[in-house]
Amino acid sequence: MADLLDGELIRGDFRRRESRFRHWVGEETGLAVKDGRYHLYISLACPWCHRSAILRELAGIQQAVGVSYLAPFRDERGWAFTGEGFTVGPAGSPDAWSGEYVDQLHGWAFMSEAYRASDPGLEGRITVPVLWDTETGRIANNESSDIIRMFYSRDSLGSLGAGGGLDLYPAGQREEIDEINDRVYATVNNGVYRAGFARLQGAYDRAFAALFESFDWLEQLLGRRRYLAGDGVTEADWRLFPTLARFDEVYNLHFRCNRRRLVDYPNLWGYARELYQRPGVSQTVAMGQIKEHYYTTHDELNPKRIIPGGPGYDWSVPHGRG
Repeated sequence: MADLLDGELIRGDFRRRESRFRHWVGEETGLAVKDGRYHLYISLACPWCHRSAILRELAGIQQAVGVSYLAPFRDERGWAFTGEGFTVGPAGSPDAWSGEYVDQLHGWAFMSEAYRASDPGLEGRITVPVLWDTETGRIANNESSDIIRMFYSRDSLGSLGAGGGLDLYPAGQREEIDEINDRVYATVNNGVYRAGFARLQGAYDRAFAALFESFDWLEQLLGRRRYLAGDGVTEADWRLFPTLARFDEVYNLHFRCNRRRLVDYPNLWGYARELYQRPGVSQTVAMGQIKEHYYTTHDELNPKRIIPGGPGYDWSVPHGRG
């Protein structure tokens, strides 16, 4: 199963492997902040990439950091550049746009070529997003939590656009944001994978219970607050959103996370729509690519590769949060 390249099974429980490249872009680290030096490789189907795509838009660094898109289908060879064209968003919509699954820098066929160029002896984990350094000819970073923070940080790539003004990690809230991030990652972002890829009933049951305990906690939290850490959007919100965007279309059915749907949580559903409706965000939600990736890549879970037609919610309806 292709996605198990991202982790391993321990007593039937899916465990995600650590990222290999964790270099910070900044003057103090020797990786200079420079317009055009870094290039982002992502698949819009992937939730870890999705958060990077969102922050690239919100930080206004589209011109400073170029991007290449990988196709949603992934087999044993890994993420690929197939050369096909794609469209995101409904035809005629102001947010609709087109692209190609092409490596804009090297003409590579597979993302694995970037890993071999960076570390010829590296085996296993070939993942995205990847932040590529064009001057050293190596991967600078392949950890999404680092990449999004660099995109909005004043001392990193955020200084090349509007990112330095986003203030998504305020000094007085960092401890709480870190606590929220830790729980959301363990039980929600990665929790859906732990449920979906579990090989033993007990492993699935544990992941399932933790996921919906956190959903109940998030629902209550968002009944008291507009956003996860208070009155303003922080990094924690953008780390959660890609999982919510995929939940009813994929995780609820494909990963057997079916106690409740996102739309069954009034606060969470309104909150998710509010984030979706923020300028620059909806154009990063490529639902067709998302569904193609999950329902055609995981043969063990969906051997016939039939992609469900629904539910197809309207994310543009008023969110009602004020």
